[in-house]
Amino acid sequence: MMKFLLALLLTTIVKGFVPSSSTRQGSMLYSTAEEVAIEPKDAVKLFGRLAEKYIMLDESGGMCCYSACKDCEYRLPDGGYKMADQSAARPKWIPVYEERSFAGQNKEHKAKWTTEIFTEGPSVTKEEFVSALTEMQYAPPLGGPFVGATAAQIEDTAAAEKLFDILAGEKEKLARFKMSLQLKELSGGEQGLTWKDFAAAMGV
Repeated sequence: MMKFLLALLLTTIVKGFVPSSSTRQGSMLYSTAEEVAIEPKDAVKLFGRLAEKYIMLDESGGMCCYSACKDCEYRLPDGGYKMADQSAARPKWIPVYEERSFAGQNKEHKAKWTTEIFTEGPSVTKEEFVSALTEMQYAPPLGGPFVGATAAQIEDTAAAEKLFDILAGEKEKLARFKMSLQLKELSGGEQGLTWKDFAAAMGV
């Protein structure tokens, strides 16, 4: 009788330590979501759609004569100058702002992601974000492995979905202003997100 009771007790204890099927499944799903590996070229396909050749920086920069004047208020600590804007031969920056204008210089710019992702309103679902991003025009950007325009089709949307999760956090929708804030954070406070910081955010 004692052996029977002991065996019964041991069986009950063992069952108590075996996770339920729902618990195991939940853990597997969480692990899969956290461990999505993105290939560098897949990240480049996204960056090349979002990045631009032109970016607006500091309105006061356009007031400098760029003559290396002593104690110039428009010089940077490293010896460079504050710039009103910058241009590159190939897409280099994802602007962190939605739109920007320098009235005194008659300059204005609206970020590409603003006009091509948020076409129907101030927020998008993951499905809408991925669809819009996939359809954006691609150009080989500065940074990352080279991917030509003919090879830039997005067939696997895993990278685009991961980018949505990075920008939206745990929200079901990504608001336009939230995307601006997240890009600013990812850029380390700069006015444009470059490939280096974009790649770091995507884990490549």
